[in-house]
Amino acid sequence: GLGFNIVGGTDQQYIANDSSIYVSRIKKDGAAYLDGRLQEGDKILAINGKDLKDLRHKDAVELFRNAGYYVSLKIQRRLQPQNGPVGHRGDGESGGLPLAAILVPGLALAVTAVWILLRYRQRM
Repeated sequence: GLGFNIVGGTDQQYIANDSSIYVSRIKKDGAAYLDGRLQEGDKILAINGKDLKDLRHKDAVELFRNAGYYVSLKIQRRLQPQNGPVGHRGDGESGGLPLAAILVPGLALAVTAVWILLRYRQRM
């Protein structure tokens, strides 16, 4: 096998109002584990170019079982929150700015202001 388990589908939604297929478990020493790119919680969008949208769970399982020796997966990485439980946001957005996006420009502005003030004082 491919070395991982899946959950989801139109008949077994893993996330409310989302019938997508997700990686639930990666088997140690399996193909996915050895490859190292797939992670638990990833949403699988397609396998070998076949879209997984609006499939029943058992139909998705069949696609994986019949995928062949060479398998191409299109995935959407699950976003990991910094604190709190692991979750998934279906819109792919983090919901806020990283702290560095606020601190770095603020620090640059403060350094520039201090430099201008010191230059101004030297001229007096």
